[in-house]
Amino acid sequence: MWQLQSDLFNISQSPKKMEFSQDDFDRLLLFEHTRKTAESNYAENPQDADNLTKWGGALIELSAFQNPRDSKKMIDDALSKLEEALLINPTKHDTLWCLGNAHTSYAFLTPDITEAKGYFDKAHEYFQKAVDEDPENELYRKSLEVAVKAPELHMEIHKNGLGQMSGAGSSASSKGKESKRQKSNDLKYDIFGWIILAVGIVAWVGMAKSHIPPPPPPR
Repeated sequence: MWQLQSDLFNISQSPKKMEFSQDDFDRLLLFEHTRKTAESNYAENPQDADNLTKWGGALIELSAFQNPRDSKKMIDDALSKLEEALLINPTKHDTLWCLGNAHTSYAFLTPDITEAKGYFDKAHEYFQKAVDEDPENELYRKSLEVAVKAPELHMEIHKNGLGQMSGAGSSASSKGKESKRQKSNDLKYDIFGWIILAVGIVAWVGMAKSHIPPPPPPR
């Protein structure tokens, strides 16, 4: 328990500039617990594709609380876990879908649109495979639909300077610049909202299967 609290403190003290609400901290607690549990379970059974998928999904969620550089490292770790799960079960649709989310998240953190497009293309491919495996899943279909618009959203985000969100602003910044930065941050969280919510569903289901009572869902 003390180790978990220490890990949460370290994450919450990330240099990324953002305010933490109680709901944010509840999510942080949930996904850090999911990550720790998955890591422990992996030591006992490294061939559990469900566990690897939950692990990867939790890492994607936790990456949202980091600065861009650390976010990329955490997403790389998530990709490794998810690809390992896919080797065990190549047609596991929730793993395919999580891989789509991971590549989408990585693309949005990549300022160069040419480089980012490669990740968007991979994301679209994985979302399509997830839909092929589970055609009735509305979440997968919505993810595929949004993935088509992702490159356009990427250009809009970085045009507004969101790529500089990890840097500290000048003390002489005008209120107008602060307002623009806030609007850019709002846009970023609007775009990532569907990813975060969707990945959250995977972890909540995983927690329920493990009979671990999660914190109350956000109001």
